[in-house]
Amino acid sequence: MSTKKHLIDVQLYSKFSKTTTMKSLRQVIFVLGLLIIFSAFTSSIPAENWIKLFDGKTLTGWKASEHPSTFTIADGAIVVFGDRAHLFYEGAVANHDFKNFEFKASVMTTPGSNSGIFIHTAYQEEGWPSKGYEIQVNNTHTDWRKTGSVYAVQDVKEAPAKDNEWFTQHIIVQGKKITVKINDKVINEYTESENGRLSSGTIALQGHDPKSKVFYKDVMIKILPN
Repeated sequence: MSTKKHLIDVQLYSKFSKTTTMKSLRQVIFVLGLLIIFSAFTSSIPAENWIKLFDGKTLTGWKASEHPSTFTIADGAIVVFGDRAHLFYEGAVANHDFKNFEFKASVMTTPGSNSGIFIHTAYQEEGWPSKGYEIQVNNTHTDWRKTGSVYAVQDVKEAPAKDNEWFTQHIIVQGKKITVKINDKVINEYTESENGRLSSGTIALQGHDPKSKVFYKDVMIKILPN
């Protein structure tokens, strides 16, 4: 083989190698770009369309009645401890007017404590909320109506959770039916009559009495079709 032919072959190989490498590099960059765009798009979509109602740091979007000092924040949780009061969600999500929805929160009760989660309710300055239903939060308080009760309508007699342990309280409202789950287990299913209290409204957390201390975190909602 002549030296000239050898040099031409080397040059052609070098040119081919560089062209192939650049093409492969462009393909890799293109694929990485698609992955970045896809990742950014999917991360902006809440898992299963759950929307947080509590940011873990402030009570922005919430309004307390009677005794606002009953509600404080510690370690990413709403601490309910003080005189009777209710904390109503008044934020922008669905203009705080929910009809069909799923509500979920991590809850921890302390011994002898009592609280509740009101649904389809509305802000009122004093007293127990008159609109909607209360879903009971009570594992060892003297009130015999325990966690998961649709209070004084369809009650649960045995506590499905323990004090000083976090549990998940999941409330589903669909049409005329209320389903309550504790730690993913159905505890109560109630279907109201034509003259029931379901309509639409907001959520409220109850401060029951000065001896009751209850914690709420990971407070979220999923809007369901009407």
